[in-house]
Amino acid sequence: MLDFTNCNIKSVIAHQVGNKTNGDDIILSNSLLETDDLRLRELLIKYFLYPFSEMEEYYTFTFSNDDFKLNPLYQFSTDIFSENDKVQELSKSIAKHLYEISLHPQIKSGDLFVATFSNVSIDDKLVNVLGIFKSENRQPFLNLNKKSNKFVLNYEDGINVEKLDKGCLIFNTEKEKGYKICVIDKSNKSMEAQYWKDFFLNIKPTKNEYHFTKDFLGITKNFVTKQLDEEFEVTKTDKIDLLNRSVDYFKKHETFDKQEFEKEVFGDKNVIKSFRQFDETFREENEIELADNFEISAQAVKKQARVFKSVLKLDKNFHIYIHGNRELIEQGIDKDGRKYYKIYYEEEV
Repeated sequence: MLDFTNCNIKSVIAHQVGNKTNGDDIILSNSLLETDDLRLRELLIKYFLYPFSEMEEYYTFTFSNDDFKLNPLYQFSTDIFSENDKVQELSKSIAKHLYEISLHPQIKSGDLFVATFSNVSIDDKLVNVLGIFKSENRQPFLNLNKKSNKFVLNYEDGINVEKLDKGCLIFNTEKEKGYKICVIDKSNKSMEAQYWKDFFLNIKPTKNEYHFTKDFLGITKNFVTKQLDEEFEVTKTDKIDLLNRSVDYFKKHETFDKQEFEKEVFGDKNVIKSFRQFDETFREENEIELADNFEISAQAVKKQARVFKSVLKLDKNFHIYIHGNRELIEQGIDKDGRKYYKIYYEEEV
């Protein structure tokens, strides 16, 4: 759990990083930004830190052969944490590193902020934090000023403090494991957009209850939606029911037990056998490490439940939202060949 209540900004510096492939420049600053103004500091904390307030998904640095100590960002972070007076020069190295990996033509140029913070609480422990943020989308703002007895309206392009495009917080804790990191990337999910996590930061998920919960629900969703009907005769309603039961299991239990889950959700021994084979193959192909027993993360369940579709779409006329008892909906075909669903209920809400 993160708490920024007593957080203090120690330093902020900004650089402009273009797209090297497109011939854009990199412009490096030689001085820290002045942040003495109280209102400015409040806005910076809102822009830099508030987007991470509900974050429970954490990462750690990695590199080839999992030797995270070779990761440039790990080295820069370690130097900044040990010698804070070198932030200005080390931030240039961070900007240069970003510039060198910004090779895909669709990567946007932007303003890069490197900031340091003190007294950030994570898991009830106060630590120093290194923040790296990139603003890729400037927005026009109207500015209305009063001059003498008239008003003057003009516009400026600026950064919207409500929208952080890309950012990461590197916490000065668990150094021996590659630090504890949380990340935001609001770009699309296409391959070229993954440069922030994969090529710049070069991080991997930490093995905790959040990732265990998220990954197992993801495997279940893939099995139900992509594999199940290749081996068994199932309707879309059956699939939706299985997805609902999967999420319900995680909502109703505090701890996960794989055998218990399989019995409660799938029931049929042939389906369970098929799921186990799919689960094993999926983990190998995607390099996922999962325990068969773990504490369930309510935050991960909430996030994953949003992508578990419970909508049955019938032509372009009807959408049926199925949230509960599968036995209250029947499917059939009348004597004229028209398909239908029969729904049972006790009262209108």
